[in-house]
Amino acid sequence: MSTPYPFTAIVGQDDLRLGLLLNAVSPAVGGVLVRGEKGTAKSTAVRALAALMPEVDVVSGCRFSCDPVSPDPACPDGPHEAGGGVSRAARTVELPVGASEDRLVGALDIERALAEGVKAFEPGLLADAHRGILYVDEVNLLHDHLVDLLLDAAAMGASYVEREGVSVRHAARFLLVGTMNPEEGELRPQLLDRFGLTVEVAASRETDQRVEVVRRRLAYDDDPAGFAARWADEEGALRGRIVAARALLPQVTLGDRALRQIAATCAAFEVDGMRADIVMARTATALAAWAGRTDVLAEDVRQAALLALPHRRRRNPFDAPGLDEDKLDDTLEQNSGEGDGGGDDPDPDGPGGGGQPPQGDGPDTPPQPEAGDGDTPGLPSQGRPAGGGEQQPVRAAEPFRTKMLSVPGIGEGAAGRRSRARTEHGRTTGARRPEGLLTKLHLTATMQAAAPHQHARGRTGRGLVVRRDDLRQATREGREGNLVLFVVDGSGSMAARQRMGAVKGAVLSLLLDAYQRRDKVGLITFRGQDAEVALPPTSSVDTAAARLETLPTGGRTPLAAGLLKAHDVLRVERLRDPSRRPLLVVVTDGRATGGPDPVALAARAARLHEAEGTASVVVDCESGVVRLGLAGRLARDLGGTAVTLDELRADSIAGLVRDVQGTKGTKGSDGSNRRAA
Repeated sequence: MSTPYPFTAIVGQDDLRLGLLLNAVSPAVGGVLVRGEKGTAKSTAVRALAALMPEVDVVSGCRFSCDPVSPDPACPDGPHEAGGGVSRAARTVELPVGASEDRLVGALDIERALAEGVKAFEPGLLADAHRGILYVDEVNLLHDHLVDLLLDAAAMGASYVEREGVSVRHAARFLLVGTMNPEEGELRPQLLDRFGLTVEVAASRETDQRVEVVRRRLAYDDDPAGFAARWADEEGALRGRIVAARALLPQVTLGDRALRQIAATCAAFEVDGMRADIVMARTATALAAWAGRTDVLAEDVRQAALLALPHRRRRNPFDAPGLDEDKLDDTLEQNSGEGDGGGDDPDPDGPGGGGQPPQGDGPDTPPQPEAGDGDTPGLPSQGRPAGGGEQQPVRAAEPFRTKMLSVPGIGEGAAGRRSRARTEHGRTTGARRPEGLLTKLHLTATMQAAAPHQHARGRTGRGLVVRRDDLRQATREGREGNLVLFVVDGSGSMAARQRMGAVKGAVLSLLLDAYQRRDKVGLITFRGQDAEVALPPTSSVDTAAARLETLPTGGRTPLAAGLLKAHDVLRVERLRDPSRRPLLVVVTDGRATGGPDPVALAARAARLHEAEGTASVVVDCESGVVRLGLAGRLARDLGGTAVTLDELRADSIAGLVRDVQGTKGTKGSDGSNRRAA
């Protein structure tokens, strides 16, 4: 077994270390989510924490780590007699993002269960992590069906495995630790709320600190055991401090004044539900125990808020996590009572170690005016002709809930919530012979396959004689995530008609929809002489939203260039991820200018997408009394569908396409293919 990097040898990252240590002192805090750029010791710190965790007493031979003092009466390896047991180190179990459901919760031997009536159960990672740490690296990339299982286990403290009437239950209480890079996409709100604390990490910009990081890492790589030995005393001292804080924790008093500050803070920042109040209370108590105190001070409440509230403060996926610290201090001071120092700033180098999370523009920071805000929003800057040079970016209008667009047919892509697909989860649609390990038994089909052979197999009793060849895998239909590639017209014709703000609002709404449906997104813009990939396909929808905000406008309309650039991007993505089906969303008024015969060139580029069967939709941004219907013609060339900005709204009374059709479908009055919702 490799020697882990010592926890005390980590340079800087005070918030990260403090968040992990508080969970070691009080596992009831509920785990920690570590957000930050790659290469910032996130995984190193989590793996190093295991060496500091106190040992746990378990029933000897129990695969589910039952406590010998109070063993689980429903343990599959039980029943156990109370008393005795052995001590072992607390486990850190890593959940790979590509793990199967059976690997997480365990698997039943279906053949033995049917033929012999035996509950032969192989425990999964949830059983291994019981009374230890469950670590998920890149937790934001975890598939939805695994997230659902984690949510169930975290809420109930137990894992349930059921296969056609045969069920097994075992305890599953663990410290959930996740790391993620926000650039690769955000976390589902339900799972985000299950993390007690969150910390933001970033690489230091101080030369001396970076030098020390490299020096220690090189020394560890050259001699891991020797490096760990040099830090053994510091590790032992920190381990002893954790044990002492755990022993002191039951004696810590959370007074009414601190409780009022906690409740007032959660109310002031408008967090949902009551979990934030409870987590803050537990965190403040753990901070006091960590500092060697038996009373909770205002500085503990303040630090607890900075750790427990940022990820709960987000009102939508595009809000940056964080708190307005001035507002936090005012709230604490207003609820401090006489003689309480709750309004004073705590000493950043005081007990508890960690500094504060990085400051930034939180959700409560008022938007700052952009350059050019003196002009009427959506209009060209003064002194610049419409359709001329580059104009200042226009803010997006308020996003709205959109109607769903989906790719026709049945795919087999990554799990999501957009288009129909054959998945491991969903409604059962049929049965087939299993290819490899049987995961979802179709009981009726299995019995029908076995029934004709009972006489030949010498059946004499009441039981059904089942062979492996009789087993049938259930085929299920669910939803998949798609690659939604946006091609946005940023030309002068869009800005000149005062509609760029509405266009950006529509794209922002579609991005929000893509976030909720677990899609990958990409963004291409075209204006002036060419098109550019503003954002390569990624799971980070909020990055796409940020790029959209800074989108400049002005110049000619190289529509063909935008479509050809999209064709190149989709060609590469088909090679990289062939199972993920694309959906092309072109946001334009349909005009094409610049170069020789731009309209014909755009039509030929569109027909390239039609020839490859790419599902597409054109969001028609044309406005005014007189309309040319150019977006409808583009949709016809793409073999797709045209929809106006008004029709895009979910609450619109106008019909909208459910599936983005190819060349099939009924023709609309503008020549585009339409299909009623």
